[in-house]
Amino acid sequence: MRLAGSSSLTASVMVAGALTATILHGNAPIVIALWIAWLVLFARMIWKAIDWVGTFFVVTSNRMLLVSGVLIRQVAMMPLAKVTDMTFHSSSTGRLLGFGKFTLEAAGQDQALSTIDHVPHPEQLYLEIVALIFPSRDSSDD
Repeated sequence: MRLAGSSSLTASVMVAGALTATILHGNAPIVIALWIAWLVLFARMIWKAIDWVGTFFVVTSNRMLLVSGVLIRQVAMMPLAKVTDMTFHSSSTGRLLGFGKFTLEAAGQDQALSTIDHVPHPEQLYLEIVALIFPSRDSSDD
């Protein structure tokens, strides 16, 4: 789910190009190995981007679902009634880019859905989910 490696991938292509033109100039087997390694890293980044695009976090009035996977689709679900506590964490990078991580605690055994990483607009979504899980007493009195 992380696409932060794209900046390191850009730096690595510049380093590979500089090494090819200077230190490794004329040493074909090492140059080929270097560029094959770079292509593997690039393919991994493309795969992670495809996985990231195909991952969805859905919250309904009754349950939360996390749908992920490219070749094999995985659906993790948790009923809202089982959630006993929910927290979110957003690093400085996450705050700058607008994503965070939710951690759920549930009644009973371990749940398939306990951590949801890289959630967009975490503050707003957190408040909306908490309002569903723990409805205010004012709204139930009406």
